[in-house]
Amino acid sequence: QVAAASGHTVVLVDQSDEILKKSTKGIEESLKRVTKKKFADKPEAGAEFIEKTLKNLTTSTDAVAVVHSTDLVIEAIVENQEIKNELFKRLDKFAPEHTIFASNTSSLQITQLANSTTRQDRFGGLHFFNPVPMMKLVEVIKTPMTSQKTFESLVDFSKAVGKSPVSCKDTPGFIVNRLLVPYMMEAVRLFERGDASKEDIDVAMKLGAGYPMGPFELLDYVGLDTSKYIIDGWHSLEPNNPLFAPSPLLDKLVEEEKLGKKTGEGFYKYK
Repeated sequence: QVAAASGHTVVLVDQSDEILKKSTKGIEESLKRVTKKKFADKPEAGAEFIEKTLKNLTTSTDAVAVVHSTDLVIEAIVENQEIKNELFKRLDKFAPEHTIFASNTSSLQITQLANSTTRQDRFGGLHFFNPVPMMKLVEVIKTPMTSQKTFESLVDFSKAVGKSPVSCKDTPGFIVNRLLVPYMMEAVRLFERGDASKEDIDVAMKLGAGYPMGPFELLDYVGLDTSKYIIDGWHSLEPNNPLFAPSPLLDKLVEEEKLGKKTGEGFYKYK
């Protein structure tokens, strides 16, 4: 959406036409919300903006068929190393030499993803934040193999889609999640020890630190399975780091399939 709205030609690829229809509809709805604010007193200009943006967007279920005319591939599939590697390996065979590959992963090592291709120098991380149309931040990740030219191209692209890029080395969680995930886990440990209730911890962090959501609300929003997946991955990389220690309570909730908002219950219950 943000790439198409800033004048780039975009091909959105997913597994089925059904998913793509749903995605396109979601983008249309999102654009309507954006134009309500952006073109509040000019509805014609708003309608034109939506039409122009959607013209820049096509969809496909065949990544290989469209990659041959692409300058930049941004991967945002399931957070699974093997599945991502497989996709990049396949696309690497068919993409032009100049094409840059980027991953939107929030927790996996970019270096390991880059190693599944023959274009390690044209590979980096572009970590956008949810919801992307609203959030200004993009973390641009440079591995030891990423060329300066590739890195600059990724920074320029981030600016071209109206975002504020920050740069980070290929370290677990980059900047935001490296600080945020241990903070959320520490909140769970505080609650596990019985030092404070989850409600009070959430209120304290919202009113005392100015956070828009408390840590338990945020965990439920992100998904407890996703949070567990991240912390387990980091724990296996650095087993002696106390910040990355797993939580028995989080493990128990995931086992019971109480994964947060998406399942109707996590740390809190949702109607």
